[in-house]
Amino acid sequence: MSFFFKQSRPKTPQELAKAIKDSLMALDSKTVAEVKALEKALEEVEKNIVAMRTMLSGDGEVEPSADQIAQLTLEICSDDVISLLFHKLPILGWETRKNVVHCWSILLKQKVDSVFCCLQYMENHLELLDFLVVCYDNKEIALTCGHMLRECIKLPTLAKYILESPSFELFFKFVELPNFDVASDAFSTFKDLLTKHATAVSEFLTTHYDEFFDQYEKLLASPNYVTRRQSLKLLSEFLLESPSSHIMKRYIAEVRHLKVMMTLLKDPSKNIQISAFHIFKVFVANPNKPRDIKVILAKNHKKLLALLHDLSPGKGSEDDQFEEEKELIIKEIERVSRLPSLES
Repeated sequence: MSFFFKQSRPKTPQELAKAIKDSLMALDSKTVAEVKALEKALEEVEKNIVAMRTMLSGDGEVEPSADQIAQLTLEICSDDVISLLFHKLPILGWETRKNVVHCWSILLKQKVDSVFCCLQYMENHLELLDFLVVCYDNKEIALTCGHMLRECIKLPTLAKYILESPSFELFFKFVELPNFDVASDAFSTFKDLLTKHATAVSEFLTTHYDEFFDQYEKLLASPNYVTRRQSLKLLSEFLLESPSSHIMKRYIAEVRHLKVMMTLLKDPSKNIQISAFHIFKVFVANPNKPRDIKVILAKNHKKLLALLHDLSPGKGSEDDQFEEEKELIIKEIERVSRLPSLES
């Protein structure tokens, strides 16, 4: 008789999906008073999530099986495990959440019989995207949810949903949260939403132009230096994308936006001044400047010329190009200031 125990057989994809679901659901029956029972239930979840990670990405020695990955993906979706995973994130441990993020990035990419199962699941459960967004209000899981959200945003239909969802407006609050790590993560997600899918962003801005820029203007005027600088840089990125050319034309035709850039040209930070100049120059160089824009430039030309003469990016390879652009903008402001048609 052998006294050695046989090693337990690895679970099949179906068994693993069921084990994950059962262990997550078991958390509902535990209360705070049952500390040890809850700890044991969480350990069971952690064990199953580690097994899922191993099945999806291997263990360093054995490569993952494509058939098992496909089967696990199907089971995870058909058994509603994704929804459970999302909603149980607040009570899972840090290491378990990290493994969930890793698994989610793999699961989303899986195509089974020409169908991206997890994408299809999310498209049928779009409220889960709103759940991830709202999680920025919970600093314990904000970074986990932010990472999962950015994985979702890589997919056009999911990014488009978030842009159109009322929860999108929450980003204007989240990017200014007092917790620096959470605010920075929220800004990374905000940036992805506005830069990953140019056509969807263009459509969104066309439909929600006034509401969006009313909110965005507040970020550009934020007392927080990091918020001002990041928002200004991001504005250049999505505004100058070719599908958004009509948005840019509308933006540079409005006096309120010109005034914001003129204010930022006076910012104490040289970096912000330089970034503001690169948007300000588009207002000035516009060959079809509305009369209102010309009037503002003419009225403030002395102050603007003084600011521009003092503006320099410092030493570097782009210095010469910057100086050339600056000279052209100075000459255009001087020309506009002499136009007799602007005299009241």
